[in-house]
Amino acid sequence: MDKMLYIAMSGAKQSLRGVALKANNLANANTTGFKADFAQARSMQAFGEGLPTRVFAMQERPGTNMTMGAVVETGRDLDIAVDQKSWISVLDASGEEAYTKVGTLNIKTDGSLVTSHGRQVIGEGGPIILPVPVDKVVFSDDGSIQVRPQGAPANFLEVVDRLKIIEADNSKLQKGNDGLFRPKEEALEDGFCGFCDISPTARVMSGMLEMSNVNPVHEMTDMINHQRQFEMQMKLMKKAEEMDEKHVTLLRIV
Repeated sequence: MDKMLYIAMSGAKQSLRGVALKANNLANANTTGFKADFAQARSMQAFGEGLPTRVFAMQERPGTNMTMGAVVETGRDLDIAVDQKSWISVLDASGEEAYTKVGTLNIKTDGSLVTSHGRQVIGEGGPIILPVPVDKVVFSDDGSIQVRPQGAPANFLEVVDRLKIIEADNSKLQKGNDGLFRPKEEALEDGFCGFCDISPTARVMSGMLEMSNVNPVHEMTDMINHQRQFEMQMKLMKKAEEMDEKHVTLLRIV
């Protein structure tokens, strides 16, 4: 009886984790550059003292959907998009380099170029600092940044830096809890250097944004499926309780 209860309990717990993952995907259906997470459930043996006769369910995130989201035109000078295998280099919370598809950029009062999430954008020599105030910012196809300082002639543009756009095999990237992407450990161990330098072939699309690749209908269907699995596991737990009560009653009779 305890085996049935344990399996149902672990299944219910992991079904809730699946619901949370799918709900997070749905919540980011309109988030610029968001990549949907996959969900997978499998049975695992519970090892400990004695024989491994118990199993439990485990919900995990085996990977991320790396397909490119729809690219829409915004007309905003500080909006950029890159192709499927290209990534924008930024600094994470610990000051380490990471990669994102979020192309909604802003200029802080000190001239720092940041994403809409506040991530510092990296250029050829490190974090990009633009001369402020500026009247106009232009991103060239190769990622070069041209600015027109405030008060300069209308036809004056000066190149001040270049975005660090890298090209990478998406299968060698993994998504962190902060939504940023980094090389997998095995990719670094193999000496993979595609994350080192600015790609000479990557192209930047100015005035465009890559939207989320979440399919709301698919995610909603999966979430409903996880909820029904949770309800089924709860019914099994209730059934185990009823069977246990009947066994106790029989023992009392004996």
